[in-house]
Amino acid sequence: MKKTAVIPIDNRPICYSLIKDILAQDKDIKLFMPQRKLLGGLTSSADTEGIYNFLKNLEKVDVLVISLDTIAYGGLVSSRRCNNDFSSIKERITKFKEIIKQKASQVYAFSSIMRISNNNINEEEKEYWAQWGKRIFEFSYYQHKSRKEKSYNCVYNQVPQEILDDYLETRKRNFEINKLYLDWVEDKTLDTLVFSKDDTGQYGLNVEEAEFLGEEIKKRNLNAFIKTGADEIPLTLLARALAKNENIEIEPVYTYPDKTDKISRYEDISVKDCIEGQLNLAGCRVLKGGRIKMFVNNFESEQGDYVLGERINALTKPFLPPEGKYFTADISNANGSDKGLIGQMLAYGFDENLLGYCGYNTSANSAGCAILSALVKFLAKKNGTYDEYAFKKLMFIRLLDDWAYQTDIRKYVREGAPDFKEALEAKIADLKIYEEKIAKYLNFDYNNVCYSLPWERSFEVEINVNDIQSDI
Repeated sequence: MKKTAVIPIDNRPICYSLIKDILAQDKDIKLFMPQRKLLGGLTSSADTEGIYNFLKNLEKVDVLVISLDTIAYGGLVSSRRCNNDFSSIKERITKFKEIIKQKASQVYAFSSIMRISNNNINEEEKEYWAQWGKRIFEFSYYQHKSRKEKSYNCVYNQVPQEILDDYLETRKRNFEINKLYLDWVEDKTLDTLVFSKDDTGQYGLNVEEAEFLGEEIKKRNLNAFIKTGADEIPLTLLARALAKNENIEIEPVYTYPDKTDKISRYEDISVKDCIEGQLNLAGCRVLKGGRIKMFVNNFESEQGDYVLGERINALTKPFLPPEGKYFTADISNANGSDKGLIGQMLAYGFDENLLGYCGYNTSANSAGCAILSALVKFLAKKNGTYDEYAFKKLMFIRLLDDWAYQTDIRKYVREGAPDFKEALEAKIADLKIYEEKIAKYLNFDYNNVCYSLPWERSFEVEINVNDIQSDI
């Protein structure tokens, strides 16, 4: 995996900068990515022609990880918004298909199963979601439920027909495109394919599509997977490329080992299935007594959520790191770290056996991020190509983001709407206090930290260390 190319989902820090930060721990990995300005944002689509030229001019690499949503629609958000028809999308991806396999020894790809958010927020959806989002979710939910239970009298459409027709046509287009990708696996264009589903539930048209794709994968015996999650999938696929031929054995160790049947927010599977599913996709063997421990700070009854604010969990039982090499997926709360855990970690002091930490957004997001972070460090140390500064920088940014920003500062930024930038600037002094605490914990030297909001909303913060500016 010396030469690695990645075409990300979009230009968010968690999809672009994080990949660079994690892989920088191994001085032997040469990373190629399109210029960030070519990728899609919240209100803009990717320059697919520019990305095609990037790929066309790319030297042969060992591994290529590619977001199919980027080349097909212009990004994850654009996959729900763009109005191109099936034929034009098919023509575009066919053009990419002709050169993909020429450019890499191994090609790992992922595509989303279009989500259905249970809210009236149109920030990442078409305009009509602001009024009809919850109604569309309900229609989707009961359509699928009625077909599963053969109780068709329970479905009532309360959405204007022209809006529902547009929504269903967009779903159908994306679903038909996803079916085409199965052929790409069969003809060996793709070595591994993942269909990701985020913001999901027990029933819905997205769940029904996932069931169909899963059946096709099984029937055709394809090297493809259905996974709950989204942003972490490229990270997990990069881990899969790293773990190939390495026989990586990992033992998950839980804060609450008898509570792993609980289901996290924004997901439809148990914590155990989420964690083991991410490890399996990463090409790791889940094994009791494994050489590396994955410490999962799970929740006892219900996952907290710093955005919803209905419940926030804080670890009170004593934190004792697992013996030997370990890394941490902090999933006690969605959208941020467990303050109780972080407080104990800082009091305990930096542990040389720690391979990585992540606690952002969903459980799958945290797990995928933590797994790749740990494997890069573990294998780089094994191969003598480890960059300690890059590891500490990665940890510094993750703790500033997952702990300082997400658990504390973000709520003030949200309350400062619509002037998020001004609200963030008002809290820089507070962030400086966190910087000092984290730097002391890591024994990390830095000159300065710059903060920005690249999508001009509170969710994702860009954290640049030592005079490195954002290139968005």
